[in-house]
Amino acid sequence: MAEDMDSRRASHGSKEDSVADFLIAAIMSGRFVPGQRLVETELTTQLGVSRGPVREAFRRLSAEGLIEIVPNRGAMVRRLGMDEALDLFEIRTELEALAARRAAENMTDSRMRQTFDAAIAPIWSVSQRHSTADYLQENHRFHTAIMEASGNLQLVKLHQQLHLSLILAQISSSLSSHVISASLNEHRTIAMAIRDRDAAAADAAVREHLRRAQDFLRVMPSDLFRGDG
Repeated sequence: MAEDMDSRRASHGSKEDSVADFLIAAIMSGRFVPGQRLVETELTTQLGVSRGPVREAFRRLSAEGLIEIVPNRGAMVRRLGMDEALDLFEIRTELEALAARRAAENMTDSRMRQTFDAAIAPIWSVSQRHSTADYLQENHRFHTAIMEASGNLQLVKLHQQLHLSLILAQISSSLSSHVISASLNEHRTIAMAIRDRDAAAADAAVREHLRRAQDFLRVMPSDLFRGDG
């Protein structure tokens, strides 16, 4: 009897994880956009689960800051204010500059280098990114690869908590092919500095990349953001 109960709990937990993973991927790719309501009944039908795992996934992602539970409206993808987004970028710049320096130093480790090269491989493609969703996923993988190459697990965790991809998803409608192309070129500059084991150049390239991203953010229409007042 106890084993059956443990089995049911494990199954419920597994379903909750699956729902949470689906929602995270959908949000990071721009499939679910900031401010969009997440309809519980639609998700249960689409994913073939009961309401329990969906509600538990909502609570988990709410605690992680990806969604918010709004009274009388339910779960919604979190929508950031401009000031909040800029504050997160400021923190992110310092963390990722540190990660880039550590990653450059770690390129002496052949296994770490191979893992990093495999993770960032898509950035070397010169083909135009026609899908913003594909770019958002590629961007997320690239920045995650830098954090992981740092070898610092706490940096990886902090990176996950800052949700920079959520900011990009929020302004995805303004990501023109020119903006995406410029970002990819900057990714290549960062990657080459890391692969060349030039910690100072990697630090500088990351800072310039994220500074440009912040400047781009500042000129976005205010209606893309939650009111900061």
